[in-house]
Amino acid sequence: MFKDKVKTLLEGALKEDESIFLIDFSISTDNKINVILDGDHGVTLQDCMRVSRAIEHNLDREEEDFSLEVASAGAASPMTMPRQYVKNIGRKLEVVTEQATFEGNLTAATNEFITLEWKAREPKPVGKGKVTVQKKEEISFSDIKKAKVVLKF
Repeated sequence: MFKDKVKTLLEGALKEDESIFLIDFSISTDNKINVILDGDHGVTLQDCMRVSRAIEHNLDREEEDFSLEVASAGAASPMTMPRQYVKNIGRKLEVVTEQATFEGNLTAATNEFITLEWKAREPKPVGKGKVTVQKKEEISFSDIKKAKVVLKF
């Protein structure tokens, strides 16, 4: 009952700005509401405040005591939705599948797969030494176990 009311309020707040989308939503047994957002162009503090207010101002603490946390997905958070890949085209990703771990630049993303590209040093086909080759891998979303942006400092 309480969870349904919160979910309805959350959905209403998200409809106000279609570029913001839900990554995770949970309510613990002690009524701690946790909302994680992401956006096609990032998430601002104002976005979090707007969603928080839309929920908090429409719940009665006299009826149900609760705490509320609305946050954006962190830069190092694993990606869970195809929509997150699209906004990260051009960035370096680490993608773990059942078969291998890939690290490369995300060059394309659809609703079915992503494309990573990177350079690798491999032995020359003939003779001694190594040669730099361009690698490209299309990875289906169903094969991705974990994917995150590689941050450089």
